Amino acid sequence: MRTAQEKHFYTHDGTTLFYRHWPRVSDATAERALVLFHRGHEHSGRLQHVVDELGFEDCAYFAWDARGHGHSPGARGDSPSFAASVKDVDSFIRHISNNYGIKMENIVVIAQSVGAVLTATWAHDYAPKIRGMVVTAPAFDVKLYVPLARPALALRYRLSGNFFISSYVKAKFLTHDPERIRTYESDPLITRDISARVLLGLYEAGERVVADAQAIHLPMQVLVSDSDWVVHRGPQETFFQNLGSTLKERHVLPGFFHDTLGELDRKLAFDKIHNFIQRLFAAEPATLLPQQALLQAHQAGYTRDEELRLSAPLSLLSPKNLQFALTRLSMRTLGRLSDGIRLGLATGFDSGSTLDYVYRNQIRGTSILGRLIDRGYLDAIGWRGIRVRKQHLQLAIATAAKALADAGQPLRILDIAAGHGRYVLDAVATLPTRPASIVLRDYSEANVQAGRALIAARGLGDIARFEAGDAFDAEALAALTPAPNLAPTLSIVSGLYELFSDNAAVQRSLSGLARLMSSGSYLIYTGQPWHPQLEMIARTLTSHRGHKAWVMRRRSQAELDALVSDAGFDKLEQWTDDWGIFTVTLARRK
Repeated sequence: MRTAQEKHFYTHDGTTLFYRHWPRVSDATAERALVLFHRGHEHSGRLQHVVDELGFEDCAYFAWDARGHGHSPGARGDSPSFAASVKDVDSFIRHISNNYGIKMENIVVIAQSVGAVLTATWAHDYAPKIRGMVVTAPAFDVKLYVPLARPALALRYRLSGNFFISSYVKAKFLTHDPERIRTYESDPLITRDISARVLLGLYEAGERVVADAQAIHLPMQVLVSDSDWVVHRGPQETFFQNLGSTLKERHVLPGFFHDTLGELDRKLAFDKIHNFIQRLFAAEPATLLPQQALLQAHQAGYTRDEELRLSAPLSLLSPKNLQFALTRLSMRTLGRLSDGIRLGLATGFDSGSTLDYVYRNQIRGTSILGRLIDRGYLDAIGWRGIRVRKQHLQLAIATAAKALADAGQPLRILDIAAGHGRYVLDAVATLPTRPASIVLRDYSEANVQAGRALIAARGLGDIARFEAGDAFDAEALAALTPAPNLAPTLSIVSGLYELFSDNAAVQRSLSGLARLMSSGSYLIYTGQPWHPQLEMIARTLTSHRGHKAWVMRRRSQAELDALVSDAGFDKLEQWTDDWGIFTVTLARRK
């Protein structure tokens, strides 16, 4: 029996979370790690038997207490959001890699139930380059035996805010093992409550990740408990079928209840996990992730197929086509009472002018009705995500500025497609010291003029300039300097690459930046790996490019990261909104 060391780490929002570390059996430093994620309601102390029974003496083991569980702080069963807990996963894995000297490619995750959904969402949203993942009884769809329970919970949450639900599951329905039943019932650290926001977030993330599992390329083993009283099996099967992993396997464990790794016959599960992990560690890491296929995803891939479907016209008299036609008509008539919709119709709903309007988030319209329409427009899920992206951009800029200051380097900012530049200038206003220089660029002369006016209004004319430029011209980018003979130390590409399907164009842009930037300088880039209203946008909204239909090809985070890595940058940190729509990533030039 290995003895756990009790530790703590700071997660992304400064909260201190508890975890256990089981060093490898010998005194040598571990080069590989297995990271365990407990079920909902439980904690890391319940995973001691996994460490003892699974083996792998040359590996270190780690297991956390999720926030609101075990020894970690927070209201029991609660979190600021499900997405915050997913970000906790990312912080925990990076803590292990950075503080114990274990490469990401030598880490395997084993996660159960709610922990499995957290880590699957992390794999989808953050595209980590770990060795692989094992998920057991993933709780993509929890069984709520009361009819209409989920919509009732959602309605109450919307009306009265967060509240807590007690688990109805008795220990005897989790496992056939009498000792596991006894310890579950007597353990004072078991958390029987779960907050409504976490439970509803679990459902939403589960649906999204199951539907878009093709974006997950990690080697994956899925263990299904055949007699699970707690979660539905159907989404687990769909998740496995949809997985984009080149190495994946699924096993159904007959007669198993929900606590897969705590069942009486758990050796059956452990044997399958052991064999899978052995295969992972026997393979070269580079052979497990399809980097070349990701670089060519604009030519062949599931998001390319999706783009083609959205580009094809619908049947003229189909109900869906009639619905979208009615939406277009309403936008071009009553919708014009809203300043935001009118601006989008004039300049494109993806234009710099539209985004600046969304950033300002000030209701404007003709008459009370126009302002009501404008409020609904600005509250659309995509625009809410855009405003969160702005907050994350400011956080990323502040993070890079601090890293440069700590290294004694000046902050010289370049944004190659800045729109009006509001998000950059707002971020600069929050920094403790002014940058040495700021260069903002955009293809649109209207954006350039609006950006110059903002620079003048902010009193930054002595360090900032705004110029016209093509963000996909590699030669022009490679020749740029914020000041004579001085390359930028922080380059920003925000809201650009997600508007263009062609990876070759993105590669040209990144290659120009890579040639311009010196080793140790920073790059911030944004992505849009998911959008719940993708078809509505394609069928009803127009882009800035000739007022054509705004059809987007989603680029998974794995694909985007592969393009950036191929250009010569190392990914450091990522931020994602609560809906998984927009990402902001910080990388460093190799």
